[in-house]
Amino acid sequence: MTTTTPSRTQTERADQTRARILDAATREFSSNGLAGARTERIAEAAGVNKALIYYYFQGKDALYVATLEFAAERMAATSMRVLNLECSAGERLLSFALSHFDRIYSEPVFQSLLQQEMMRFRKGKSIAISTLVEKLFRPMGDKMLAVAEEGIRSGELIPVESSQVIYATLGPNVFYFLSAPMMRMIGVETDPFDPSALQFRRKAAIEYLGQSLFVDREYGAAVAARVLGSAPMPENIAVGSLALPPRHPQSPGRPGEGTGRGGAGPQFENSQ
Repeated sequence: MTTTTPSRTQTERADQTRARILDAATREFSSNGLAGARTERIAEAAGVNKALIYYYFQGKDALYVATLEFAAERMAATSMRVLNLECSAGERLLSFALSHFDRIYSEPVFQSLLQQEMMRFRKGKSIAISTLVEKLFRPMGDKMLAVAEEGIRSGELIPVESSQVIYATLGPNVFYFLSAPMMRMIGVETDPFDPSALQFRRKAAIEYLGQSLFVDREYGAAVAARVLGSAPMPENIAVGSLALPPRHPQSPGRPGEGTGRGGAGPQFENSQ
């Protein structure tokens, strides 16, 4: 009995088709969620017959899980590259914090997918949370803890419980973006998603970590400066995906203020 082995060309073509479907599905699920996504639109965007989606993924739910796995693996690879840099543990953590900040505004498709699945998880409707845990959250979390513990043992970082270092490293980033709509309405910042505001905040966040996590603050400041100098702000700011509501009419802002300390931060608006 003769068996047919797919040629390299056939395998490559199949991989390319699968990748196009996943790329189209990523955009569709990010824009419309699992319930609102349509396989017809995914097939059209990928330039394939709808039947091929079912051939490769068996259905929309399976495609959704594969899409999140695809995105999670890519983000995990990026995270691990930063956490495995050849530098001190403290510098790796600051580099990761900066990468995390930049990813939130420059990778809106992934952020949307992640947030949607987390909301589904809180509602008890998740079908892909285990994939995110295994492919992204657990390996990234384990590696971050290992790096933090390395920095504490070496005396580079302050002697605190290691998981608190992780909260301190990523927490400011998460709060900045989650609170941005409310901050915009009450007048704390002109527009937290304006490029100048993002530039200011990413710098301030890393400089703060350089002062708060390191035993030697002068050394921490030098590490922060080195990290910022080695990673310019990404140009692909998806401003449209970060739209904010208008300022509340009763919140005029603080006239003439920048950082609150006379610095060169983003200026507050004087009026609506």
